[in-house]
Amino acid sequence: MNIHEFQAKMILREYGVPIPEFVIVTQPEEVEPAIDTLGVDAAVVKIQVHAGGRGKAGGVKLARSRDEIIKHANDLLGMKIVNTQTGKEGVIAHQLMITPIVNYIKEYYIGAVIDRKSASATLIASPEGGMEIEEVAAKSPDKIIKLPIELNGSMRSWNLVRLAKFMGWKGETAKQGIRIAKALAKAFIDCDASLLEINPLVETESGEILAIDAKMGVDENALFRQKTIEKFFDPTQVSPKEVEANKHDLAYIALDGNIGCMVNGAGLAMATMDLIQHHGGSPANFLDVGGGANQERVAEGFKILLSDPDVKAILVNIFGGIMSCITIAAGIVAAASTLKVTVPLVVRMEGTNVEQGRKILANSGLNITIADDLTEAAKKTVAAAK
Repeated sequence: MNIHEFQAKMILREYGVPIPEFVIVTQPEEVEPAIDTLGVDAAVVKIQVHAGGRGKAGGVKLARSRDEIIKHANDLLGMKIVNTQTGKEGVIAHQLMITPIVNYIKEYYIGAVIDRKSASATLIASPEGGMEIEEVAAKSPDKIIKLPIELNGSMRSWNLVRLAKFMGWKGETAKQGIRIAKALAKAFIDCDASLLEINPLVETESGEILAIDAKMGVDENALFRQKTIEKFFDPTQVSPKEVEANKHDLAYIALDGNIGCMVNGAGLAMATMDLIQHHGGSPANFLDVGGGANQERVAEGFKILLSDPDVKAILVNIFGGIMSCITIAAGIVAAASTLKVTVPLVVRMEGTNVEQGRKILANSGLNITIADDLTEAAKKTVAAAK
């Protein structure tokens, strides 16, 4: 789950990371009181959306006067940003951050991720901040250092010394940088984050180091123990279909194709999407109803698929493990009957009591095409969608 920049900053501040003051506004009439609260005549006005590239899209403005702050805030409230991260639907900025302008002489990057190769939390840092770390890695891989984070969120002292030397920090600046690195690593582990980065981390003329931007994503599977962060969920930043899916514990991601997919199990869902693509089709979504799929969950899944006007056919690919195919088939028939599914529906089932499940589908009187294997199911669904 992604959270907003200001929310990530609130968390980092709790861990001792120095962050300039800021005020969040959601309405034009809140702008002038925010300026008074900050006591500034110049400020940075930034849209708060779950997407990068805000500056390139015109969502970050420097204001050199009170009137400019007000003008930029009015222009940016309600701004829609569309890029590769948001998808074609884009996201709308319902909140703005107003924060003082920081004059600095150097930009750095520092962040933490889960390194899949080492299966561990890793601190990543670079003396080249201000641009995407992927860009730095592609152009100047020697400008990136990776250091392990311990399971408790601490870092070995010699690695922190390596970090300071690599970043070019000396004296009091090195002490500040090390404190920030330790705080970021601890916050990353404590918050069950999948990503936590500060870009840029800046150094002022006086040698002070500040975090002037922050980005954070949290493992959704760990939200049960991250109650405060769970409340940060902003439904305006994801598609309505994803919000509805979340209410019913369905894993749903919208895509650009025209074949709706309903599968139980993430791995099986990926394989299903790959086969659809392989046979000339295009998936309209990723939808995992989970291993405990029941009639209600299947019905909610159908509702979400059918709410997409681009869906021309639906492929249901279910493996009955703990749950019997009889139960699954009954749920499919009930949901399809109630919702009056009019697009072609192809079902492939395998597992416990599969023959009885197929009979239920065959005798339902509904226009359901039964496939014996996944390849056949993918071919028939692609043909039906065309």
